[in-house]
Amino acid sequence: MTATIHSLGDRRAPSLDPMIALTAGDMNAVNAVILDRMQSKVALIPELAGHLIAGGGKRMRPMLTLASAALLDYPGNRHHKLAAAVEFIHTATLLHDDVVDLSEMRRGKRAANLIWGNPASVLVGDFLFSRAFELMVEDGSLKVLRILSNASAVIAEGEVDQLTAQRQVGTSEEHYLHIIGAKTAALFAAACRIAPVVAEAGEQAEEALDSFGRNLGVAFQLVDDAIDYASDEATMGKGRGDDFRDGKVTLPVILANARGSDADRAFWKAAMQGSGRGTTTLPTPPA
Repeated sequence: MTATIHSLGDRRAPSLDPMIALTAGDMNAVNAVILDRMQSKVALIPELAGHLIAGGGKRMRPMLTLASAALLDYPGNRHHKLAAAVEFIHTATLLHDDVVDLSEMRRGKRAANLIWGNPASVLVGDFLFSRAFELMVEDGSLKVLRILSNASAVIAEGEVDQLTAQRQVGTSEEHYLHIIGAKTAALFAAACRIAPVVAEAGEQAEEALDSFGRNLGVAFQLVDDAIDYASDEATMGKGRGDDFRDGKVTLPVILANARGSDADRAFWKAAMQGSGRGTTTLPTPPA
């Protein structure tokens, strides 16, 4: 308890290093599952999947599954395959997102769809989704299957919802939060919630970890959306301003539009409706 209190009072910069250290041994087992299950007799599948999976991601979502299991002192190893399933779901969504967004970079490398084409990226994403569901079925828990399959459906709904809100500068903050709660936070929540299920820790632990994961996912996406306007390619691993060029109405745009003058709002409306891949001319901002 003393160590916990000391760590809470520690004012060092926030870092994932403690969680990485906590889950390092389990993560090695998860990575082994990932490498094994991304294999296929069709050579293009592991080649394309490996390009993204080995692209330097922190494995934050599966790490949350492992850390949640460690928090509950779970002694088994069921969470290894389930954490791999979480990563496969996430990777599949990235492959599909890059096709939809016409992305040029992902994790500091050329996006897979630019190298292998859109059809291959979509189909390999489908393959990884299928592998994720194989791992869920192998676990044998209908509750785990329900949690992760529901999260997969919610993620897809969130992506479609975001697509319908594209370039709609009048999108409300509430609608935006609903979108990111679905497309990002749902998987964070599910990744945390499955650990108390396999640990048989009870409904209260499930609800608590679900809430933690969901709020962390929202915070993660808020920061990700903000740095699209304030960071650089080396830090983000993707092009600066990609969200703006894609017409994604994120919180920086919503707040700037809501708090601005009539001239500001006219600028944002024209900018969001006129931006796009291959478009370089933007309206002149108000003085």
